[in-house]
Amino acid sequence: MSSINRIRKITYITLILLAVLFNLTGCSSKISETKTDEVKDSDNPQIGLSLDSYIIERWERDRDVFVATAKELGADINVQSANGDIELQISQIEYFIDKKVDVIVVVAIDSDKLTDVVKKAKDNGIHVIAYDRLISNANVDMYISFDNIKVGTMMGEEIASHYKNKKVIMICGAPTDSNVAMVNDGFEGVMKAHNIEIIDKTFCDGWKAELGADYVNKNLDIVSNADAIMCGNDDIATNVIRTLSIYRRAGQIDVVGQDADLAACQHIVEGTQNITVYKPVEKLASKAAQYAVDFAKGKEVKVDNTINDGKYDVPYVALEPISVNKNNIDEIIIDSGFHSKEDVYLNVTD
Repeated sequence: MSSINRIRKITYITLILLAVLFNLTGCSSKISETKTDEVKDSDNPQIGLSLDSYIIERWERDRDVFVATAKELGADINVQSANGDIELQISQIEYFIDKKVDVIVVVAIDSDKLTDVVKKAKDNGIHVIAYDRLISNANVDMYISFDNIKVGTMMGEEIASHYKNKKVIMICGAPTDSNVAMVNDGFEGVMKAHNIEIIDKTFCDGWKAELGADYVNKNLDIVSNADAIMCGNDDIATNVIRTLSIYRRAGQIDVVGQDADLAACQHIVEGTQNITVYKPVEKLASKAAQYAVDFAKGKEVKVDNTINDGKYDVPYVALEPISVNKNNIDEIIIDSGFHSKEDVYLNVTD
């Protein structure tokens, strides 16, 4: 065979191989495209969960129970945390709107500043549930929380039950949280009924618990005249108690809080915090998830009570809080599995 014929033969074989390779590649590409075309959006209920942040201990627990329950009910969940940034929370809710979710569940950072974006969601046919914190003037489909006035009442009744308590300081939570006003109303009502003087009142912006410690450090003259301190939550109470201990006043001034944080439970058995108001968040989160899935599936949701959001009467589900002290902490907190006995009594020796 001449060299020219060999070259022609090699060229011919090469072209055949290239053609075969091309066809194989083309088939592979078509298979991939077909698979892509076959992928459809999930038919499951689509739920967006918008959280304030994880700065408060309980929110991770709420999230986990909500997500687990909703998934068991067949829903797909997208969780967003705004890290305490209201503008970020608004943009995250707008993202849910763009995604055309069925329901948005919101733990509001600022009860007043979410009104417009909630209305936008509802205008787009999306149900909105205000979780734990009411959203102002927004006409949400549901507000589900605990009885926050009763939370404040329980804190006030504990302080009023001690004969020595005549002067009280209030170190409240974030003023942008609608629950704070309700808790304060309940607390102040008890103080008024028992002629107990509120000698000072301050707020912790953004629920920054360290502001409670700052208050004690900067106002020792006022604190020294107080018989009790009402704290907006247990995180604030913990910071207050730790600061009081520096001045050897921990256990001498009554302290109350809410949420049943582990540190608060430890302080109760140690004798430096009187009570915490326990709110069984597992019950709240699971109920909220059930309602969210029902809304997403188009089921009729009936609620007996309403609450005014400033402009509208909205459906309101209020769960019962529980006052926890040294006498019932084992039954309420430990037996329920909320915290373990080893953790609660960690710093207590027999």
